[in-house]
This record gives sequence, C-alpha cells and structure tokens, in this order.
Amino acid sequence: MIRVVLAEDQNLLLSALSSLLNLEEDITVVGTADNGKDALKLVEEQQPDICLMDIEMPLMTGLDAAEKLNGTGCKVIILTTYARPGYFERAKKAEVKGYLLKDTPSETLAESIRQIMNGKRIYSPELIDIAFETGNPLTSREIEIVQLLADGKTTKSIAEELHLSNGTIRNYVSIVLEKLSVNNRIEAIKKALDKGWLK
Repeated sequence: MIRVVLAEDQNLLLSALSSLLNLEEDITVVGTADNGKDALKLVEEQQPDICLMDIEMPLMTGLDAAEKLNGTGCKVIILTTYARPGYFERAKKAEVKGYLLKDTPSETLAESIRQIMNGKRIYSPELIDIAFETGNPLTSREIEIVQLLADGKTTKSIAEELHLSNGTIRNYVSIVLEKLSVNNRIEAIKKALDKGWLK
C-alpha cells in the first residue's frame, strides 16, 4: 500500500484529492494538512512514502517544505497551478520526484504516484517546455537587490545593508530594468515574482 500525505490550503480541493486517491486500491491517504509546516509534522509522524503538496500555502510554501524533506526518504510531488520556471528550478534542486499541474486528471495522478514509487520522475509536459525557455538573466547580486526592493527597502538602506555606495545600487537597478525590459522597479519586482526568481 502506498502511503500518502496531502498538503493543500484549498479545503475543497484537499478533500476531493483525498477522496479520489483513497478510491485507488493500492493508495491510502494517511494525513492531510493545509500548510507546509503541518505537512512536515505529518510526514515525521506518519512516515509516508509520498508527500503530495501545493506550492502556495500559508506558514511555509510547498517548495520550502520540499527542500526540508530532501533526503528524508519521503518522495515529494508538487501539484500546482503555477507553471513558473523559477519554481520548477527550485523543485528540481530539492529533488522533487514529480511536478504536476492541478488540471492533471485523477487517473494520471494515481499512475504518476505509482511510477514515482518505482523510481521514475514525472514532470508535466508544459513544465518541460518552460524549462527550456530562457532562464533567469539576473546575477545572484541583482536578484538579491530586487528581493530587497520587493521587501520595501530604499536604495539607501540597500546600499548600507550590502556595504555598497548608493550610486552602485542605482547602477544595479538600471541594469536590472534593462535586462528585464521593464520601465521601473515595480515592473521589475512583478516580473521577477511571476517568473519565480524571488523567494
């Protein structure tokens, strides 16, 4: 019997998924959570074979939880509405065994669980296409600066925090705007968030 923990913050979807998977003869849902923190606790208590979870959840995202579960023996499958390249990259680094979109038919989901138990990795075809699109053009320093801007920091406070001059930070911001083909900081933050490049 394949033991599964489900984590999803939309209650309706959580109970529907749980019911559908429990209909399978060889799959049993041993626990459900509506946030990443509770999912980790459940995995520790129940020792499931698979943890199937959403990305966008309160307290801890599915990707943060997946990173913590990496190497524990519990195989993680991300089930999400977001086909963002940055999310997919993080999921691959966390050695997530499956990354499926929420419109996946339930039979496909059950079959994916079985295949993952047999050592395969299953990724939605849409994600494979996205993964081959152009990657993140920003350097780690540029991402750090966009992240600090997204956190509401001013150019001056970023300069102080990173021990750089105000002018240097302004130069970095100009380069970011040019690389992302956007007109201002707000657009740069939005684009970086949409692509999943920020935490």
